[in-house]
Amino acid sequence: MVRVFGGVFLILHGVVHVWYVVLSQGWVEVEDQMGWNGHSWLLSSLLSEGTILSLASVAYVAVTVGFVLGGLGYAFDRSWWPPVVVGSAILSTLVLLAMWDGGFDLLVEKGAAGVLINLALVLLVYGAE
Repeated sequence: MVRVFGGVFLILHGVVHVWYVVLSQGWVEVEDQMGWNGHSWLLSSLLSEGTILSLASVAYVAVTVGFVLGGLGYAFDRSWWPPVVVGSAILSTLVLLAMWDGGFDLLVEKGAAGVLINLALVLLVYGAE
């Protein structure tokens, strides 16, 4: 039963990343209280906003797929789930940090909670080995 709940958690953590795809594709109007505004402290001076948003969408889709697969692998006790989950957590963290606008307001909305979850997942996976 623990494997099922753990797998569902990993899948849901991955699906949350779809929200950033929705925002980056402009499928909803971005409002200030949503936190993420499409500007990147790292990339905005190097790339156009459209390119940054496209890269973010691709990366967040990859993270979503990774966590969904990792969650299924964990739930069904497949041997390949740990590197999939760790890789997804690392990619998620890198993308969240790269897409961060550099402001310290609305950190939870900007992905700080996700970064903490990713860190916990990496520590749990390495602790389980």
